[in-house]
Amino acid sequence: MIRKVIRAIAATSALLSSNLAIAKQYVDYTPQKGVWEIVAVEVDPNHVDEYLTGLRRSDVPGFEIMKKHGIIDDYRFLVRYGYAKGSPSVLIETHYVSAAMLEPDQARDQMIEKEIVATMSEADGKAAVAGYEKYRQFVEDALWGEVRFAK
Repeated sequence: MIRKVIRAIAATSALLSSNLAIAKQYVDYTPQKGVWEIVAVEVDPNHVDEYLTGLRRSDVPGFEIMKKHGIIDDYRFLVRYGYAKGSPSVLIETHYVSAAMLEPDQARDQMIEKEIVATMSEADGKAAVAGYEKYRQFVEDALWGEVRFAK
């Protein structure tokens, strides 16, 4: 019994004497402006190239239009080398210049939608995404904020 008490006192003492490191915003790290939308997609490994080809035709023109209008300033596609069932193999990342760009703006949104729809015919759009439902599954769609650490 006395050993248990001594161990408990030693453990408590170790916890109290250790330096607790608590990061301080704008001292240790700084949140960056904008927000990343990251869509994680599990794609059958035999169809990754086909999926990327479809994304190039269906998503990239829209991203370029959104960039032209200052809604986003960057986008990228990441591909996992290797496969793990149930895990994403493709990430579609879009950086909005401000979280405010996610707020609805009817005039802006309708204008951009009109420009995006004009980039390809309905038939070409359907062809670009044909078969997606057979070999891809969305894993996550989330908004992420970037931080930069102090040097």
